Amino acid sequence: MKLTIDNLDGAGAVDYSSAISAAAALKITRVLNAPSRCTGMLQVADAGLAVPVRHGRIAITADNGVTLFTGYVATEPEQVYAGVGSAGPVYRVVFNAVSDEMLLDKQSYLLKGMGLSQFSGDVLKTMTQQTGSSLLATTGIVPGNTVGVFEPSAVKAWSGNAGELSGSGYASYRVLNGVITMQTAGTVTHALSDGDGTLQVAALKSAAVKELANDVTLSGAIEPTTYVTETFQGDGVTTLFELSETPYKDSKTQVLSDSFNEAAIDTTLWQVTDPGSHLALSSAGLTMSGGTGLDGQTTLTAISPFEMGGTMVIEAGNVQLGGASDGVLCGLYEGAIAMGNLFVGYGVRQSSGVTVVVPMVNGVEVGTVYTLLAGHAYTLRIRLNCVEMQRVLQTYYAMVDGVVEGFGGSEVAAPMSVVFDLQDLGVSSSTPATVLYDGAIGSTPAMCTFVAVNSIQLFGSMGYCRATRTGSVWVVSTLPSGAKYTRLIGVAGEGVDCKVTSTGRVTFFSGRVPVAGELVTVTYRGRDRSVARMEDAASVAAEAAGGGSGRAQWLGKVLSPVARNSMDCESAAQAVLRFASSRAAAIAGSYEAINLQNSPNDVWPGDVLAITANGVTMSVVVRQVEVEDTGACPETLRYKMLFANDWAEGLGVKLSEAIASDSALPEKALTGPSEVLVNLQQLQVVSATTAALQIDAGMAPPAGGGFEVRRRDWDFGPGVDQDLVLRSPVRSFSIPREGQVERYYVRMYDSSTPPLYSRFSSAVFTDLPV
Repeated sequence: MKLTIDNLDGAGAVDYSSAISAAAALKITRVLNAPSRCTGMLQVADAGLAVPVRHGRIAITADNGVTLFTGYVATEPEQVYAGVGSAGPVYRVVFNAVSDEMLLDKQSYLLKGMGLSQFSGDVLKTMTQQTGSSLLATTGIVPGNTVGVFEPSAVKAWSGNAGELSGSGYASYRVLNGVITMQTAGTVTHALSDGDGTLQVAALKSAAVKELANDVTLSGAIEPTTYVTETFQGDGVTTLFELSETPYKDSKTQVLSDSFNEAAIDTTLWQVTDPGSHLALSSAGLTMSGGTGLDGQTTLTAISPFEMGGTMVIEAGNVQLGGASDGVLCGLYEGAIAMGNLFVGYGVRQSSGVTVVVPMVNGVEVGTVYTLLAGHAYTLRIRLNCVEMQRVLQTYYAMVDGVVEGFGGSEVAAPMSVVFDLQDLGVSSSTPATVLYDGAIGSTPAMCTFVAVNSIQLFGSMGYCRATRTGSVWVVSTLPSGAKYTRLIGVAGEGVDCKVTSTGRVTFFSGRVPVAGELVTVTYRGRDRSVARMEDAASVAAEAAGGGSGRAQWLGKVLSPVARNSMDCESAAQAVLRFASSRAAAIAGSYEAINLQNSPNDVWPGDVLAITANGVTMSVVVRQVEVEDTGACPETLRYKMLFANDWAEGLGVKLSEAIASDSALPEKALTGPSEVLVNLQQLQVVSATTAALQIDAGMAPPAGGGFEVRRRDWDFGPGVDQDLVLRSPVRSFSIPREGQVERYYVRMYDSSTPPLYSRFSSAVFTDLPV
């Protein structure tokens, strides 16, 4: 074994092999999806070598040239008294080194954005780029499996986030020789068999550490639940309206924010494509001085994609445009940056010799064309509201019989309301913003690429750019004349109509108070703990064959990938059932061997051991490897491997055995996600009279089914009638009025026996005179 240390003194890498002390073995510890560590003791005085310094670079290679470890001395080496020699006291030096990712862990950076339906390897490359460091190469990262949603944690170092990301994609990462490597767990398999002598049976220790489970209940995060439509009536005086429930709101509100006040464009936030050097920063913010004349060639693009769910406000402030400007500002693209892929954005063009902006939806101009005044600065806003808060579902992976399987990972289809409004900063802050477009889009992408600037030929500046998630609340007014328009939500001074607090208080500003007879409709989502219960019916039946119920229940919480909703919990439960309902579930153990560095592949965490003993083969994932130098000649390295399958130690899904205390445990276990009907995303109150509420369910009922209306939620079913209001076999129906304040819950049902229902209710709340 060769040990070199570069003490950063200009001497380069110095060979310390002769100083390795026999009093304590040199040991390398490799842990799955975590930094490797190396510890050892040196007799530097005897070898005439300097005491290693903190941050000195260490490299260890085997005699056959295989690199076993590279990293840096993490702490000041400890000097240990070893006795008295002829020249006085003798000390040995103990060092502790951490692998190369220590360099990125020490970088000061703020992780931004998230990965959505992307390959885990691509997300890791982006996350590494966000450190702003080029200290490590990413050439060893393969695309890997797709991760549904991954959002790095600001309180974790790079290695902590890289480890969680790798686990989400059922992969393993390591850093060696300055190169980051990430590959799917099981890419390398080490076959060991007692039949051919490759398995030393006495060195194998294994046992089942958990019982079989075939009925699994999992809790996740707080999720958006009921689709609430709440209606009030204005009287010309009332400014405050209290919502009946607390609206769901994401814990993270800021998606993107840049004031363009640094020395250079922030490449940890933006990807800059600018072959003609037309984008730069100045005292005015982001300055635009033309382009190549072609669409999609001069762009400022957010590194992280946007999930198109809930209520989001995209805003460009202090915008000034002039000259022969042409391009798109604040564009959301579904695919490559090209006009044909533009979902929404502000088009900028020339009209009769002046610069105008115009809303664009699906690449086509809509709404009002607005002429910009020379010397005026503007705030451009795009407001988006989708009833679905979470459009991208998680993917959970499990290894079954040596094969990696994925569960979940689809996208949620949903419509979206869109409003374009513009504020001239040269007029009074109390002047209402100018609405250029107020409409709805039936089919919308689940995620988009955000491009702040797509300059075909733009001239001007942008003072700041930000995107904010404001929750799930959306306010629409219906005037006594029947005309409808969206009420703008924000803060005073932005030319908006009202503000909404996190507790559900809607307050209208002076001059924007609802007039007498005006109906104010507020739509939002309720909130509750996500939970799911799934069973493996075949396993339950097989276990029951021996007597008893055959049911083996297990309750827990999904830790990662985070289960944002009940559908994610169901996918996680399906993954768990694949490895928890086997008789060979929860195998863990250890194996020791000598000189595995001489095998075709060195052993690293994430490799698979295919162990055949007594005619039975099991495939288990290596979780930890200890490499210890025995000091023998020829070289003898002892490898101790800890292994486990997924039920013994989670990789693709990490669990806690304590389910969330506020979980409402399902009474019935599902066998698949198809056992619920779709939610009524577009149910609306068409009209409200003193006698009835006219409802449009937003979709046709299934054959033989219809829509069930009740006074209480979570009490749906054919045999429960005390809260039943009506069942309608048609899409449009009326609910008789009973009082000023009313609460109704609606779900779709089918002709099954018993019938299947929507996962969540669509609620109709009213506070209207009868």
